[in-house]
Amino acid sequence: IHTTALRTLEELGVRVLLPEARKLFKAGGARVDESSQMVWIGREMVDAAIATAPKSFSIRGGDPKRDLLFELGTMVWQPGGGAPHATDLIRGRRPGSLQDFRDFVQIVQALDSMHMMSAMTEPQDVPTHLRHYEFTRAQMELSDKVPFVFARGTPQTMDSFELIQVIRGLSEDDFRAQPWTYTVINTNSPRQLDIPMSQGLIDFARWNQPSVITPFTLMGAMAPITPAGAMMLSPAEALAALTLTHLANPGAPIM
Repeated sequence: IHTTALRTLEELGVRVLLPEARKLFKAGGARVDESSQMVWIGREMVDAAIATAPKSFSIRGGDPKRDLLFELGTMVWQPGGGAPHATDLIRGRRPGSLQDFRDFVQIVQALDSMHMMSAMTEPQDVPTHLRHYEFTRAQMELSDKVPFVFARGTPQTMDSFELIQVIRGLSEDDFRAQPWTYTVINTNSPRQLDIPMSQGLIDFARWNQPSVITPFTLMGAMAPITPAGAMMLSPAEALAALTLTHLANPGAPIM
């Protein structure tokens, strides 16, 4: 599977929509075609990225007892994320609101079985350009567990990083020195990194904060219908994203 994933990146390539990301790939030795936005990544680049990726790292919570270790053999639980709706037995199903998100934050804070925050539901009643402020503020006010930050463009990412620094009492150097938050990066299967996801990988890597790469390879939809084909595509896309992280900041934490 791994060998075929490497051959896929070398021979078929990945479409990368962010110009800055294509420049990083090209500087790292990849073959790039600007007209098609395609990038062909040699296996030596992937090997270098795997070699520098840390095999173990911790993310700091608001209290030392909330710090989380990430390495093979450890188990870390979080709630599901990204739901557009919320539901309960009293209010029924409805578009997610800020109050719903704050409720979810308090539930996760109270559950010992959940170790970190996620984007439980989207607070759709907050304007898009202000949503990240309320989203981060809710986690900082109501929880001391590891917070989640959306990768939706550099300005919003930097705003969220700054909020965490202010509320956790960190200098910029303190924040850069070790992970304090994380994001989830979805690849656009098949074989594409879009603009916000590519920018998120770069931003989080440069600030030494981890990204969780999650290819969305549904068999027969955006992945081959065979189990073997789908199982190959997922690591191929993850390795492409991992390589971009390495090019932005070798040794940055990544999952």
